[in-house]
Amino acid sequence: GQGEELEPLNEKAIKTGATKIYIEDVKEEFVTEFIWPTLKAGAVYEGKYLLGTSFARPLIAKRLVEIARKEGAEAIAHGATGKGNDQVRFELTVKALAPDLKIVAPWREWDIRSREDAIDYATARNIPVPVKKDRPYSMDRNLWHLSHEGADLESPWNEPQNDLFMICTPPEQAPDKPEYVEIEFEKGIPVKLNGEALGPVEMIEKLNTIAAAHGVGICDMVENRLVGMKSRGVYETPAGTVLYAAHRELEYLCLDRATMHYKEMIALRYAELVYDGVWYHPLRKAIDAFVDVTQETVTGLVRMKLFKGSVTPAGAKSPYSLYNEEFSTFGRDEVYNQKDAEGFINLFGLPMKVRALMEQKS
Repeated sequence: GQGEELEPLNEKAIKTGATKIYIEDVKEEFVTEFIWPTLKAGAVYEGKYLLGTSFARPLIAKRLVEIARKEGAEAIAHGATGKGNDQVRFELTVKALAPDLKIVAPWREWDIRSREDAIDYATARNIPVPVKKDRPYSMDRNLWHLSHEGADLESPWNEPQNDLFMICTPPEQAPDKPEYVEIEFEKGIPVKLNGEALGPVEMIEKLNTIAAAHGVGICDMVENRLVGMKSRGVYETPAGTVLYAAHRELEYLCLDRATMHYKEMIALRYAELVYDGVWYHPLRKAIDAFVDVTQETVTGLVRMKLFKGSVTPAGAKSPYSLYNEEFSTFGRDEVYNQKDAEGFINLFGLPMKVRALMEQKS
């Protein structure tokens, strides 16, 4: 889903020494096999990051392995730096799917120690690169998001400048009137946008356009990298931000307390697994099985309000809703004898009472 970035690649590949290049459309697989499971799990890394680069790498590496087998290759190379997470994600996928293949990592093996070194290397060999010394951001784009790292962003004190954003409208420049969107889910998966049935790719593309126009989806965070250091990144994830918020609202209606609370714990671990590049670990597959059971009743319609960078709930309904107005009302009801609550409180609070009596005595 990189868009226009793909257009010059064929010519670039051949000019820089390749004998063959594969450019494949794997957007639908990306959404259905990587994005949707992570969305259903509610996995968010360190409370902010929607894992846009993290779950793209296993798919890229999977196709690299498949093509390597087809071409009879002995090794797979990648351009990830020796300080980042992507080297781990690429290589762990290769180890999981093709442990016999060798890994070539120029950043670790050659005399390249910085992005400027890499630009100089490319320039000396007439290899065009999108990154320039006057805008040396490390960027990764796909259907789900666009990430920015490096340059002035390396200081957490520096606010991202508006010209950094390539997808989202800066919130202060967004329309002065809010827009409402309605998203329909079936078993945790978004299937309709504003009443229109859409395929997985089209769903994200259309919602990206709508949400980005309202400045929704900008995330600025300092995160803990897997390799042991903190890094600062700015992410643009418009559709993802809306979908996560809408999915969460539906779960508030449809999941019981015990299941929701346990799923919240599972979501943290799921996010770590995805971030750490162990997509093909048995634990992730096992958590998927748990999550799929929780999503059996996460079906319904959610309305979200988009306004100047914010996304807020504006209504939700589901045929499986556990919210019951007759039970929740402050008016007169016959749900249970409210005098029974006294006994419940006495039993529930008994451990605290016993401890307090002990402390008084001692």
